[in-house]
Amino acid sequence: MTTLPRTALVTGANRGIGLAVARMLHERGHHVLLAARDAEAARSAASGLGTGARGVALDVTEPVTVEKLAAEAQDVDILVNNAGVQLDWGERPSTVDPALVERTLQVNLLGSWRVAAAFLPGMVRRGWGRVVNISSGTGSFTLGIAGACPAYSVSKTALNALTVMLARETEGTGVLVNAINPGLVRTRMRPDAPQSPQEAAEHIVRAATLPDDGPTGVFLRRETVIGW
Repeated sequence: MTTLPRTALVTGANRGIGLAVARMLHERGHHVLLAARDAEAARSAASGLGTGARGVALDVTEPVTVEKLAAEAQDVDILVNNAGVQLDWGERPSTVDPALVERTLQVNLLGSWRVAAAFLPGMVRRGWGRVVNISSGTGSFTLGIAGACPAYSVSKTALNALTVMLARETEGTGVLVNAINPGLVRTRMRPDAPQSPQEAAEHIVRAATLPDDGPTGVFLRRETVIGW
């Protein structure tokens, strides 16, 4: 069970989905680290939550900042890999700028990979942990890979693969690793989306606080396991 309080780290937590997830975890009694590239933005977001929330500077593309935070916050039990970018809407797979692809992979795939690698060992040692990778239906072979945002889609497909591998590696340790497709959410990335960040956060927080007999290595849409 998710005994209280746990320490949660949410990346990209200064606004949108990340902030909504951080707020909900905080309301449930967890200590929350709100991470963002801009340290002041992270601190400002954390101050809005109150005692038990702390803003921390973290650029998931910079190994030094990840290592620094891992050294300072060794007791992270819940990791929500939310930081992400979508830079190539409307591009074609055959003509998209490789620089956009590289930047997208650096954040969405390698950033999540780097942060997970930094905090998973501690979770395994303590015998309890939850990792939730924020993915997308655009990267699902079952739903149909979205060619209208090729770099983003590939990054999320790769993130799904990483989820499966980390779940297999940590099987039986008390650590559960899953990906979630939150659907279209009204954020700066998709201001026209029908779903609010708060609505999406409810399902993400459930995945981040699964009971000990919960699933691992699966792709969730709300509380339903869907195909990769």
